[in-house]
Amino acid sequence: MTPLLTVSNLSRDFVKSLDMVAKVLNRLGQNYREEVVHAVDDVSFSVFKGEIVGVVGESGCGKSTLGRMVAGILPPTSGQVSFDVTQAKNTDIPDALRTQMIFQDPFSSLNPRKRVIDIITEAPIHHKLIAPSEKRAFAIEMLQRVGLDPDTLERYPHQFSGGQRQRVGIARALAVSPEFLVCDESIAALDVSIQAQIINLFVDLKDSYDLTYLFISHDIGVIEHISDRVIVMYLGRIVETAPIETFVKQPNHPYTQALLAGVPRLEVGKRQYEPISGEIPSPLSPPTGCHFHPRCKFATARCKAEKPALREIAPAHFSACHLNDEA
Repeated sequence: MTPLLTVSNLSRDFVKSLDMVAKVLNRLGQNYREEVVHAVDDVSFSVFKGEIVGVVGESGCGKSTLGRMVAGILPPTSGQVSFDVTQAKNTDIPDALRTQMIFQDPFSSLNPRKRVIDIITEAPIHHKLIAPSEKRAFAIEMLQRVGLDPDTLERYPHQFSGGQRQRVGIARALAVSPEFLVCDESIAALDVSIQAQIINLFVDLKDSYDLTYLFISHDIGVIEHISDRVIVMYLGRIVETAPIETFVKQPNHPYTQALLAGVPRLEVGKRQYEPISGEIPSPLSPPTGCHFHPRCKFATARCKAEKPALREIAPAHFSACHLNDEA
């Protein structure tokens, strides 16, 4: 099969330039340098049509930056994101609309000065997907599809609950008939009971609209429930990717194993919880070799010196760990 979305050697650096004081001090003999944050480091993967691919990792691992680059919101420093238009179900919409993003905070992602009817219909009218005369009927249809009362059309975002605001955000994304949705911690800011409703909504919309998802979350339980395949990131790099069953039952990378060991399970008897030692290193100065080696109990001298390649260890199961070379 040909992937719907292909990410090739994608990287993103954030550079903090020197201010005037630092430049003057450098002329006087100091050695101040620009600070560079390596948020995403040479990431490559593919997503096939109809898949839900989960992205997990600790805070600061580059998940959101990756999602924004895939959605076209943030330009990459290097690498590229390509979309296979031949698999598109709608050839009439502009390429820029084929991928839409649903953000973590449904309040800050909605314009507080616009009514719901305007929030939902602004992009379709601008891109001439609907006529201005169809505005009200179109907005009512979109609200019904995400489970909101059409009577709320004239309300402003602050008049909704968190779950309702997220549904408005989903309706806004669906209004331009996208092929691919990037969900960046889309349920993290919601109550647990509301999270379940939004997850079920995502699943229902996937079938109704023939959607493909990149679902970013720090909650492995949610990823297990909704994803077909999982990508595990650590400090800007992919350390493992596998089908969901393999990810849960046969994790390979020590970091993935540590993440899964910390997930609460309904099982009989006691179990010893051993948190990952140490803290995430600074992306300003990431460790040499394998980024995880300062926190890995299996680390060797090779791990400190050589970056492990992401290679296939089983069908559709890839891992970046030198221990696989010794197996």
